[in-house]
Amino acid sequence: MTDAAAALEPGRQIQTLDELTEEQADSVLALIEEAARTDGTTAVSEQGRLQLRGGPREGIRHFLLTEGGRLAGYGQLEDTDPVEAPAAELVIHPALRGRGHGRALGTTLLAASGKRIRVWAHGGKSAARHLAQVLGLTLFRELRQLRRPLFEGDPLPEPLLPPGVTIRTFVPGADDAAWLAANAAAFAHHPEQGALTQRDLNDRIAQPWFDPKGFFLAEREGELVGFHWTKVHRAEQLGEVYVLGVRPGAQGGGLGKALTAVGLRHLAEAGLPTAMLYVDADNPAALAVYEGLGFTTHEVDLMYRTES
Repeated sequence: MTDAAAALEPGRQIQTLDELTEEQADSVLALIEEAARTDGTTAVSEQGRLQLRGGPREGIRHFLLTEGGRLAGYGQLEDTDPVEAPAAELVIHPALRGRGHGRALGTTLLAASGKRIRVWAHGGKSAARHLAQVLGLTLFRELRQLRRPLFEGDPLPEPLLPPGVTIRTFVPGADDAAWLAANAAAFAHHPEQGALTQRDLNDRIAQPWFDPKGFFLAEREGELVGFHWTKVHRAEQLGEVYVLGVRPGAQGGGLGKALTAVGLRHLAEAGLPTAMLYVDADNPAALAVYEGLGFTTHEVDLMYRTES
């Protein structure tokens, strides 16, 4: 615990912790899931949910807001980027909204960040936009979720690989280091994806959804030059272009499009009716590729930040 529970007003407290107990993590996940059922989208990202367990993590703090002893809200602050401001996510229980909890939790996160923060508003809900305005934050990033049917509309493209490139699937343990290096190179411009560590990879491999048969590696002369990691959301019957990357030296030859086609065909063979992916709105080249493959915008996540 980094500080004692602080009473903001009668019945409401916010506790700041460096790690959660299993019981606390279970309660937070239940809150996140309840909110997702109401909102239609998850307020805390996959990375944020993975960071609820496994002990303390450098740069990660958890904020538990309780009302009368009941968990009413959760916030997470991640201060791991050496350049960017700390990133935050927060969620309030649907039955306990409209009581100022969001503003109280947001104000606490803002203070804990040194008043230099980035905050995700997944789904771009009006309440989140209003809270960002109240906290004095401005919009600076738009992340789009695109979707396309796998059995209707445009046929899936053929995977036309560049000369000398072969495809195989990921082998846990044997390919970890090579993939982490390729991921860091492909996403050197991306503060979240490019910074993934062995612990982050292990967290994902340990998840029930992980399937190495859906994790494709592209090699040329023994070097890993690109990859397409797919993910299956069984409950929603959705396949995801989870992580797609090409090393800088291998870009521009159609490898990204070919890897996309390989993954989409794998998801279709698994019987999934729809595929999804995330892409930044300020990446017109990637948007053009995906829209050319039949993807259209389904929803938008917004990130707000304090003025630089």
